[in-house]
Formats: sequence, structure tokens, C-alpha cells
Amino acid sequence: MPATDSLPPFDVADLGLAARGKARIEWAERSMPVLRAIRERFAADRPLEGHRVAACLHVTTETANLARTLAAGGAEVTLVASNPLSTQDDTAAALVAEYGISTYAIRAEDNASYYRHIDAALDTRPTMTMDDGCDLVNRLLSKRPDQAAEVVAGTEETTTGVIRLRAMERGGALRYPIIAVNDTPTKHLFDNRYGTGQSTLDGIIRATNVLLAGKTVVVAGYGYCGRGVASRAKGHGADVVITEVDPIRALEAAMEGFRVLPMAEAAPIGDVFVTVTGNTSILRAEHFEVMADGAIICNSGHFDVEIDIPALSKLASARREVRDNAEEFELADGRRIVLLAEGRLVNLGAAEGHPAAVMDMSFADQSLAAEWLAANADGLTPRVYDLPIELDAEVARLKLAAMGNAIDTLTAEQEHYLASYDLGT
Repeated sequence: MPATDSLPPFDVADLGLAARGKARIEWAERSMPVLRAIRERFAADRPLEGHRVAACLHVTTETANLARTLAAGGAEVTLVASNPLSTQDDTAAALVAEYGISTYAIRAEDNASYYRHIDAALDTRPTMTMDDGCDLVNRLLSKRPDQAAEVVAGTEETTTGVIRLRAMERGGALRYPIIAVNDTPTKHLFDNRYGTGQSTLDGIIRATNVLLAGKTVVVAGYGYCGRGVASRAKGHGADVVITEVDPIRALEAAMEGFRVLPMAEAAPIGDVFVTVTGNTSILRAEHFEVMADGAIICNSGHFDVEIDIPALSKLASARREVRDNAEEFELADGRRIVLLAEGRLVNLGAAEGHPAAVMDMSFADQSLAAEWLAANADGLTPRVYDLPIELDAEVARLKLAAMGNAIDTLTAEQEHYLASYDLGT
């Protein structure tokens, strides 16, 4: 969609949705006091002045408040979707019409539009990237390698993206420093666990209205996201089964009271299946062939490769949409398997994603990472970095204060004790 004289460049579904989007963005902001405090400071200090930020993120109300914060800090921000089903069209419209932020995102956009939008962000010649899943960085490095020299640094929001970036680093393909925001404690300990746990079940329930109490829920993967999903499903009264390839994580799941089985054994007994591994082909033809009639399958990992949808389609004799974001595949023997949100992120495809209160910390981390990189990128080499621990601690302190909590401080005697080696029993 072409820009008008009063609006930045954009491609959104309907600018007429902007007023509704603004109201929802402001609603989310109420639960994001840490990010709001950072935005107020950014507006005064302008730490991102002169930077062009290309951000490929889920276009939600929470992300809108991050984009507002970056813009308040002086950055020229272009936002595009990091998943075709995660865009909230009213949010995208409000970002353009109410906040003047260049946005290219339309819910359910096709693959060609998805990459056309990423290219539009790269056309701004960004000096900083902000990614969720590494598609933006991958597009830049694979299709526009000469342009990479103009980028001083970047950040990455999610587990899958960090995995891809570390592979680039090992292969010598990474061209500039990137902070793995996902690996920051105030991100993955809360966003991945509490955010994914609640929002995934929210998506499943919205799409199906299923009663989870008494159901067998199979969670594939027991990383922080899997922990969150398993915990919340257990809280709903479900019998939770975990599948894992890592013996330590599997042992932890067993110690938490969950059954741990190979997927081949879990497939015949599960009622609801959730993949959260960051890997491919977790649910395959041999699993579909033994699932019970009415089994519900969904994915909460970043990419839609965790469920082998082509294999399911090949087994099906018919398929139809039975509810919004729920497609039923009827197999030759009459059994039905229900796929949610096209196998994409169910928490964003069928619901609204993580609650604003938890994204407050994640996007505070993103903002402080951008500020730190703007000041320190010249001294960094092209590799994956952690967010400095003092910034992570500052986010935690601000969140605790916003929640009305406080912590102790060490006495001089206690500091000496922890720093010494000559004191014993």
C-alpha cells in the first residue's frame, strides 16, 4: 500500500481498524510498567538517535509498545511480521495511523507477501536488526550480503532464532554482533515458561472449547516452553505426558511427576498434542496412524515444521474447517485428527500471544539491549552475545518494584563472607 503525505510507508489490512488498535495497545501498556519507564527515559535521553531499526516480530499490542519505545529513543523503526498468522490487523493499523511507525504486516499473508515485507524493512538500510526467528537476518545475509556491512548490531527474541544464529556463528556466516535476548533470565524464565504456558492453552481452548480436565495432554519438548505448557495443563486437571530426547530434561520431567514416553508410545493414548521443540517432524505419519479419533494436534514452536502436515494431508481422505483455526482431517478408516492454527504458533494463531505483563520484561530486555548495542557495538565482534547481567538485574528490579515487592540487601559482613575464602566452620 502506498504511503500518503501524512503517513509513513506501510502495508496493512485496513487503516480503519486503527482506533480499535490504539485502545488495545493502551490496554496492554497498563500491564507494561517497566517498558513504560524505559520509554519515558528514552524520550529524554534519545539513546537510539540516528539508528534505523528493522524489526521482524509478532505484530501484537505488546510489540507495538516496544516499537513506540524504540521510536521514543530516537530510532527510525520499521516493523514487519515474523509469522503470517501472528499479526493483529488493528494493531498494525494503529502503529501506522496513530503512532507514525512504518509497518508491513497483514494477518494470514502468503509466503510471497511475508518476504516482500521483510525486503521492505531491509530497503530502509537498517543499522540495527531486531528479529524473532532469524528470518530477517537470514534474508539479509543470504540475499543482501553487501548490505550487512551497514548493520552494526542486532537482537534475537526466540529460542529457534538463537539456534539458527549459533549455527551461523559456528559456520562463520554471522556478519555482525547479535544479543540473544531469548537467553536472558528475565526473558526465558518468564516469557517462555509462564507466557507460553498460559497463551498456548488459551489458543487451544479458544480454537476447540475442549475441557482439558481428564484429558491426556502430550507435550513434546521439556525446555522452558514445554515446562510452562505442562505445568498449566496439569493445573487444568490434565494427565500430562512428556516426550523428550534430552535425558536430563526427561529426568526433570519425571521428577516433576509427569510420565515420560517416546512419541510412538504417547501417540495412541494422547487426546491433545502440543509440540514445543524447535525441531522438525516431531509428529509424523506413524504417529497419526495410531492416534485416537478426535485427537487435537497443535504447535507452539516458532516454525510450522514440527508437525508433518504434508504427511497428514496424504493420509487424509477429506479435510474441512470445523471451527475458526481448527481443521479436521478425516483418515481412510474414519478417524479424525484436528489441526489447530495451520500448525503455526497456536498461541498467536488462535489467541493473542503472551500476556502483556510477561512481555513487559522481554521487551524491556529488547529495549535495553538496543541501547547497550548503540553504545558498545564498535567494540564487539560478529558473534552471539548474552545481554549484560546488570541490565537483566535492572529489569528484574523494576518489575519487582512495579509489582509492589522488595528484596533485601547484603550487609557489609555478608559481602565480606561471600568474597572471602578464610572463613569456615
